[in-house]
Amino acid sequence: MAGGLVGLFDDVAALAKLAAASIDDVGAAAGRASMKAAGVVVDDTAVTPAYVQGLAAERELPIIKRIATGSLRNKLLFILPVAILLSELAPTLVEVILMFGGAFLCYEGAHKILGAVKGDDHDHDVPAAVQGGDAEQTTVSGAIRTDFILSAEIMVISLKEVIDEPFVSRIVILVVVALLITIVVYGLVAAIVKMDDVGLRLAQRDSARSQQVGRALVKGMPIVLRWLSIVGTAAMLWVGGHILLVGAHELGWHAPYDLVHDLEELVHETGSLSGVLTWLVNTAASAVLGLAVGLVIATVVDKLPTRDRTPEHHPA
Repeated sequence: MAGGLVGLFDDVAALAKLAAASIDDVGAAAGRASMKAAGVVVDDTAVTPAYVQGLAAERELPIIKRIATGSLRNKLLFILPVAILLSELAPTLVEVILMFGGAFLCYEGAHKILGAVKGDDHDHDVPAAVQGGDAEQTTVSGAIRTDFILSAEIMVISLKEVIDEPFVSRIVILVVVALLITIVVYGLVAAIVKMDDVGLRLAQRDSARSQQVGRALVKGMPIVLRWLSIVGTAAMLWVGGHILLVGAHELGWHAPYDLVHDLEELVHETGSLSGVLTWLVNTAASAVLGLAVGLVIATVVDKLPTRDRTPEHHPA
């Protein structure tokens, strides 16, 4: 009896270790997938606060919470089932869809650069303060609608990273990614939106130190947002270009990928810096490709007979 009990405990311990290992594997895979998608949402983290500009301060966090809930619903209820189904029935189509998303990122990044060069960059002029009693609902509904495309890009990028995982693991990983990305992005957005309020309260205190910190926060947030936008634009070009580079290689056009690989080989034997230099070469090549593709698409779009050529900017 005792021996049987000990054996049972051993079996339970073995199952617990197996479950823990599976959780670790899922967590690691979710972390890798999230890092792949993170570059897509940096710029949108800077843009999303515009949705609550002009609205009552006490409603900012509730509105952000509602938008975050809608974003999570987009990812889990609409995008995830379609992405999982495609990964089972037509995995090659996932690569094609991902490349379309990469091309869109290239276009949006190039469009932002062109707008900045021409001095008419209005991509971030999102009218959050809508007149009338339905202002809040209009803001939330518009933000959730425009969230859909970026959420689709995030989920497909993540799916591509873990497409070889077992079916159930794939679902769990993507659920974790959806939760993680949404929490991180909207947590940062909430912090950014409220940072100026924190700065104002600190500036009104009697302590000279608090006043100094408060004024620094109020003055610093526009600078932080500006740099987030710059980094986000670079990330869009890099991520978009890399998606196109790898996607073309996997679909059978190897020349661009092989060229970048040859460039990486030039710095591969540089000692302790080889890893960093190899990454920089790949990143720079991807960004250049992304900018080139984006400029071509922007030029074509500019010739189309449409009334509004400005791409919608999507919060995460």
